[in-house]
Amino acid sequence: MSNQTYCCEVERGKARSKTHFGNGLIATLLFVIVMAAGANIASAQSLNWEGQTGVFVTPLAYTVPSADKGLSLPVVSYHYLNAGPVLGGFHQVSITAGAFNGLEFGYSRDIHEQGGTTGLSNLWSGGFNAFHGKFNFLAERRSWRPALSVGFVVRSQVQNVGGVISNKETTNEDFYLVATKTVTQIRNLPLVFNFGCKATNASLLGLAGNTTAYKGRLFGAAAFALKGPGASTILLGSEVLQQPRSVQGLPGAVIPTTITYAIRIVPAGALPLHGWGVESPKLTIDLGVAQVAGNIMPGVNLQAQHQFALGVSYEF
Repeated sequence: MSNQTYCCEVERGKARSKTHFGNGLIATLLFVIVMAAGANIASAQSLNWEGQTGVFVTPLAYTVPSADKGLSLPVVSYHYLNAGPVLGGFHQVSITAGAFNGLEFGYSRDIHEQGGTTGLSNLWSGGFNAFHGKFNFLAERRSWRPALSVGFVVRSQVQNVGGVISNKETTNEDFYLVATKTVTQIRNLPLVFNFGCKATNASLLGLAGNTTAYKGRLFGAAAFALKGPGASTILLGSEVLQQPRSVQGLPGAVIPTTITYAIRIVPAGALPLHGWGVESPKLTIDLGVAQVAGNIMPGVNLQAQHQFALGVSYEF
């Protein structure tokens, strides 16, 4: 399918996405400052979209808890993103384990449910694989020292957008450094902050295929905890993830920064303690809204700007 034929099949438009990293960061900070007063900190380790210990789409520096010698029992998760009539639905199943009190590794499978927009939805295939690993090389302390980790994600059998246009499967990778800090020193204002950078050649975590070259991108998140009904714990937060701007196979396309707003529920009986990921509840439930992409180029509107997402993680 040539670019010229593809472009003739879609409706024309001239709007461009107005979502920027700075706006997302401001929204995140305002969200936390306005809502965090009086919260009590709680743990809510859970797997993110790609199976890492994380929020929704970004990794935390924490890892799946394990003994100094040996492996942990696995953590499994299911995530769903209703990405709208163009992109369709994405189902993600993951399994992740910890090792030697500082490592984690796992596998995720993306299963795609095709959208119904003629001329656009056929640019997405049935799914792809993602393998990930993370090493926590600096442990968090109760002082102001954060946890620091490095990690990677490798995606294979990716045939979205550029892969469909060229009729071939591709691979792409992320390599990242991330710092996470749970702040408990401020009375009645417990907070969790996350910040990292990565080099990636993936577009929208592989959901839009590849970008044209490796790019350096930033990501961050902030959250706080509340006591929920029935001795449950509720965490509220937001995250921003810069995306490479270009898409392989679609010259002129511009991908905006991804922003999510999330609620993490730890049911009663999970016995959460301190810090996202420091102590692990058995079950967590994530609900969120993701701003993915709208008009990425003239005539191409992905219609995925305020999309519902959910996730469920369980540790054996």
